[in-house]
Amino acid sequence: MMSAAPTLVSRLEALQCHFTWDLDLSRSLLLRCRDNLLDIGTDNGNRWLGHIYNLRGFIQYKLGSNEDAQSFFNKATEAFNKMRNADEGPWLVVNYGNLAWLHHHLGDQTESEAYLSKVDALNEKYPSPPQEELHPEIYAEKAYTLMTFNGDMNLVADYFQRAIEMQPDMVEWNSWHVLALLFASKYSSTGLDDDIFKKMRIAQEQDPENLYLAAHYLCQRAQRGESIEDEAHEAIDLAEEALKNHPDERYLKIRAALCYEKRLLFRNSRPTTSMLDRAVSLHWENSIKVLEKIRDRRRNSMCREIREFLANLQEP
Repeated sequence: MMSAAPTLVSRLEALQCHFTWDLDLSRSLLLRCRDNLLDIGTDNGNRWLGHIYNLRGFIQYKLGSNEDAQSFFNKATEAFNKMRNADEGPWLVVNYGNLAWLHHHLGDQTESEAYLSKVDALNEKYPSPPQEELHPEIYAEKAYTLMTFNGDMNLVADYFQRAIEMQPDMVEWNSWHVLALLFASKYSSTGLDDDIFKKMRIAQEQDPENLYLAAHYLCQRAQRGESIEDEAHEAIDLAEEALKNHPDERYLKIRAALCYEKRLLFRNSRPTTSMLDRAVSLHWENSIKVLEKIRDRRRNSMCREIREFLANLQEP
């Protein structure tokens, strides 16, 4: 007796996409992640742009805005194709899966079927390696998604590792892999080991314009007793140069503020008022918290300057 053909719902449930990844998301987490993603640059040079639009589309769906969800999913398709300079590829499997689910929920089963067929065609043309459950593009996007939603960092690191082993030329995957290892180590009793620190150094050399990675790497070096004054200054110069080209990008402002904050945290000499002003102007709330942390630690010669600066500060 022949088995029955799979139903539309069973085919949807078999997809690898945000709708099937069993993401445990509260409304408060969705709102927080939505706001955080607004701060991430959406210029064409952002190598995570397609993933970001996929995430924003799924968040909007979960928040009840189907029209916005569809708009973001369509933007994800365009961004992936533009970044990869191709009209199709395995990077679209998750995106097409999201669109298949969305059209199903909208009641448009014909369009849902059409996207299911596109996923089937991509899976047939770009199959996962025999020894792996998923294609590296899917592992990477799943890892990025879990990382954005504050998921299990050990699992995030494992997914990135699997993706990198199959496709080692993706610089951004490696950068976020070491960041996942760093974040996972915060919950470890042994802290950051030498192997992860070495991987951070290599990743930073391969991805020198990643300000987020650079700031965390400098922080780790300082904690190991290394002098980071010159490198911290270089990171700030790089951030300021990026802001000259994109002065309204909140994402760059936050990354630049992070560079200033790391420099202040591990600086032995007294900070100038202009440096404090600049850090606060870039990202008010977080920079104030960092300065208060330094003040409350009563840390060496910086305390008086920071105490006076905070006392005279007026909220914008």
